Amino acid sequence: MRPFAPHHVQKTVAVFGAAGHTGRFVVHELLRHGITPIAVARDLATLAAAGFPEHTVLLRQASVQDLPSLLKGFEGAAAVINCAGPFLETADAVANAALRSGMHYLDVTAEQPSAREILDKYDKDARTAGISVVPSMSFYGGFVDLLATEAMGDWNHADTIDVMIGLDSWHPTRGTRLTGEKNISERLVVSSGRPVPISSPRQQRNWQFAPPLGQQPMVEVPFAEMVLFPRHVQVSELHTWLNRLALDDLHDSSTPPPRSADDSGRSPQRFLVEVVIARKAEVRRIVAQGRDIYAFSATLVCKAVERLLNGNISGAGAQPPGVVFNARELLSALSPEYLTFESSVGNRSPDQWTSRKSL
Repeated sequence: MRPFAPHHVQKTVAVFGAAGHTGRFVVHELLRHGITPIAVARDLATLAAAGFPEHTVLLRQASVQDLPSLLKGFEGAAAVINCAGPFLETADAVANAALRSGMHYLDVTAEQPSAREILDKYDKDARTAGISVVPSMSFYGGFVDLLATEAMGDWNHADTIDVMIGLDSWHPTRGTRLTGEKNISERLVVSSGRPVPISSPRQQRNWQFAPPLGQQPMVEVPFAEMVLFPRHVQVSELHTWLNRLALDDLHDSSTPPPRSADDSGRSPQRFLVEVVIARKAEVRRIVAQGRDIYAFSATLVCKAVERLLNGNISGAGAQPPGVVFNARELLSALSPEYLTFESSVGNRSPDQWTSRKSL
């Protein structure tokens, strides 16, 4: 991958939505990476209550309804990480302010419409300005895009790609619940090489994960990867599946928010993601395991912004993570502390799938 000359050299990054669950992780991860955070939120009192280290984290107030406040809030940064969902309500304003200020933009959305809007609207301006715009640099979206990019290897097209996501639990944050309430847009999948509405009723399959998850009933639940991956790889069928156990937790209003399991602040939640790519008789797959999807998203986006600041990217524009970054290098940078992963190649088996039915 050809290094791209960095637009900025300073190591300061603004975090919009810094008072939220993921935003707090992002601020602390930036500090661990030697990057100065500017914590930005709608309410200074909430930021103060977050308990960020004094004299090392700047606190600023800004609102998506007030462009001047965003411009002032981001002043002095080289990049902006947007952690404030629902992203359909924040991404456009924050990305616009970042581009006006000549700063890289990243967010952690899982929302298809938001990722699509940012990629479509800001690619030309970002290329002209020589900066990068990278939506969905998160567990649901960019992570899958990177995994699939790595698993593809030298292939430039695939017949089918199935993404199997298994969680041993899902304790949603307030932001996740709020996004779920407001994101009523029709979800899309890729079928016959084009984006189409997800089938109704939803499809279900069983999948055999490695222990401790084992066999899990899976429900088709597409995220932002449906917007990202087809922009740089030709695929006839792309489907994402989430285990019912995680969905039951999410849909249960009594499920509490994430709780810290140790001094890192990360929850005990474990995830396992398997991407299975088939072309004719050959199957390529990658299996990844880690802990706490929210903390992992924070680490992932901080690793990404570090590479943007260092110029270790493919070029400017609004592009998916699998285009901007070297997938193998970035995934390897997360291992083994945050992630383990392995790839394999084999032949398609007629009994690869267990039962399939509609819900």
